[in-house]
Amino acid sequence: MAKNLQGKRVAILATIGVEQVELTEPKKGLERAGATAEVISPESGKIRAWDLKEWGSEIPVDKTVSEANPDDYDALLLPGGVMNPDKLRTNNNAVKFVRHFVETSKPIAAICHGPWTLIEAGGVRGKRMTSWPSLRTDLSNAGAEWVDEQVVTDRGLVTSRKPDDIPAFIDKMTEEFAEGRHTQARTAERR
Repeated sequence: MAKNLQGKRVAILATIGVEQVELTEPKKGLERAGATAEVISPESGKIRAWDLKEWGSEIPVDKTVSEANPDDYDALLLPGGVMNPDKLRTNNNAVKFVRHFVETSKPIAAICHGPWTLIEAGGVRGKRMTSWPSLRTDLSNAGAEWVDEQVVTDRGLVTSRKPDDIPAFIDKMTEEFAEGRHTQARTAERR
């Protein structure tokens, strides 16, 4: 049974090349649970998604990352795709936006390559996580404990490996987002 997210606002940080299903399906799950889910991007208007092996749909952007105030959101979703987080982790405004959620212990969910942006924001040290297998070394080098599991939860951080894991990812993300802010000791390091 999905937790109630009525009244919660979730930022979905994405850019060109986001894996379509890793944004659209979790967004639908959040909205079914009652959350308001907004797509935040360095780009305005629309972003082109990647659909497994080819370009996919255009996804409307609700706010640019420079317009969005992270204080207005209760949680953060970081979908994957290779291009998406690779671009986000080099965008200072996007990294600053993610760092806010890390430093304020708001819940974060990241799937596939999504944790790349978390590494740049200093949000993985001391966390037990999963991801697409190619991120294993990056996450380990940044101080995370990487495991190969469908979905992993650690003090408000939910991670998952790939599109096949989306149903389990949505369930755990919804549960953590319903719980809200986690007040554990801050483990993020400033970069």
